[in-house]
Order: sequence, then structure tokens, then C-alpha cells
Amino acid sequence: MNCDKLKVYFLGSGRIAVPILSSLAESPRISLAGIGTQMDRPAGRKRHVTPTPVGEWCSGRGIQADKPASVNTPEFLEKLRSLGGLDMILVSSFGQILKQDILSLPRLGCINLHASLLPAYRGASPVQTAILNGDEKTGVCFMLMEKGLDTGPVFSASEYRIQPGQKADELEYALGVLASQKVESVLLDIASAKLKAVPQDDVRATYAGKIKKEHGGINWGSPARRIERMLRAYHPWPGIFFNLQLGARKLRMAITELACLEIPGTPGQVLKADRKDLIVACGEGAVSLKKVIPEGKREMSGTEFVQGCHGLEGMILGNG
Repeated sequence: MNCDKLKVYFLGSGRIAVPILSSLAESPRISLAGIGTQMDRPAGRKRHVTPTPVGEWCSGRGIQADKPASVNTPEFLEKLRSLGGLDMILVSSFGQILKQDILSLPRLGCINLHASLLPAYRGASPVQTAILNGDEKTGVCFMLMEKGLDTGPVFSASEYRIQPGQKADELEYALGVLASQKVESVLLDIASAKLKAVPQDDVRATYAGKIKKEHGGINWGSPARRIERMLRAYHPWPGIFFNLQLGARKLRMAITELACLEIPGTPGQVLKADRKDLIVACGEGAVSLKKVIPEGKREMSGTEFVQGCHGLEGMILGNG
């Protein structure tokens, strides 16, 4: 590689992409030719139109981000060509499938930062799946993109030990920080041919599908530890929830904080409901509901909810 800066276009949307983008922007050896992110979308309970974390990063620095409805349109491809001599496109948590025309546009191809140790957890939710499965470690991989879903050869992999109690959004950002520490050297080593892409072992591949709202529904027959992992994996979305039948009314209850206990009981049965604790039995062990959000209301402690809802002890709660 000559002494010219590496010319890179960045495509990213999620929280993990922000520290990576910051590192690229600060690098004296990389020329950031442009930034693309998903379009602003309604978010939150009030459905305010909100930029992606990458879009917000750009706005805070007076940078005009591209927000194409599709990166595969002739118009967007022409925009990229007009930048002249792109060496790479770096992709991180972008949210669109890149077709062959864009994959083959940069001189050195499109490089994806994937938040797992491939070939484990190919797909849309590697961070959540690692937590849900109780993995002790995960990591990040820089891989050459191809038509298949996260099937491309890997240039670099870095491990990360999942911290006790770490939630999905916290783990995602931590992996972004890890990747940000590697991104400059990895891209430059790819460009200089110092790093060679190693094919993945497809026989060992596992998949992490797209998260849906219904995945947050609690099955009280599950072990307490599984429910605790669900809470962390599905934070902040979709969260975890169960149904509480109050006469003719069914109330959806979200749980935002809990503790696991080694107490036996019938799954779903409220073992204790008083001023000191709200405890529900699970398939194995039990959970103490520290914080809940009753449907249509604010977050409150489990004990505060008990004070306004009498007769819970002994009740069998519904699954989510």
C-alpha cells in the first residue's frame, strides 16, 4: 500500500457502530469518505421520529449522514462511485442487506464488523443470543462480506468476556469499544495484505435470528436463571413480561429488575407478596421481582405494586 490514506465509506446504525465510527474519524491514516445510516424512524412510547445512534453522532458533529431507503438503488451506487476510488466500505450494525453491485464496488471489498466469534451466531441478534445462552465469552470479527448471511472469510477475531449482570445494550457498546481499538490496524493490515481472510467452518455455524416482541414473553416453567438471562438479553427491547389476571381484566406486567432465589414451588405461583418482597416460583428456583411496570403505568418496585394490588400471594401468574 502506498502512503496515501485509506479511503473508507462507513455504513452503520446501531449503538455498537458509534465507537468504531469515532475511531475511524480520528485516525490520521484513514480518510472517511462518507457515512450512511438508516432513515430516522418513530421510537419510544410517544413515537417521536428519532435518528439512529450513528445519525445522532453525525448530527452532534455537524456531519451530513446519508440516509438511503436502500443502498442497492442505482442512485446510491452512483453516489458512491462519484466519491472516486473507494478502497473499502466498512459495515457495522447497518440494517440492510448489501447486494453484489455494492459488495464489489470498493477496491478491497466490503468489510463487516460482526458481534460474535464466527461461525457462531451468524445473523441479526448475536449479542442477545450470547447472553440468552449463558455464554461466558463472545467477541467481534472483521470479515469480508459476500452474498451469504455472515458467511464470508474472517480477517480478525477478538474475544470479550461477558461481565456478570451485563445487559444487551451494555454488551453491544462494550463490543463496539473493543472493535474501535482494533479497526484502524485491521483495515490497514487488510489493505497491505498483511492480514489474510480465513474461510469459516460452515459445519460449526450457528444462527441468531431476528428478535421479535413476543420473544419477551415469560414462561414460568423455565428455570429462574433462564428468565434472568432473558431480562438482560432483551434489554432495552422487547423487555420481558407476563400476564396477571385481575378478575375480568388481564394486565400485562413488564419486569425490569429481578433476583434469582433457590426456592421451590409451583411454576408461576406467587410465593410471597408483602411489604418486604414479591416472589414468584419458576420451573427451577424462583425470582424476586425488584422492579415492574404494570401496563399503562410507571416503573415501580415489586413491593410498591403489592401494596396497591392485594390478594396476590398464592395466585398463579399467566405466561407472557
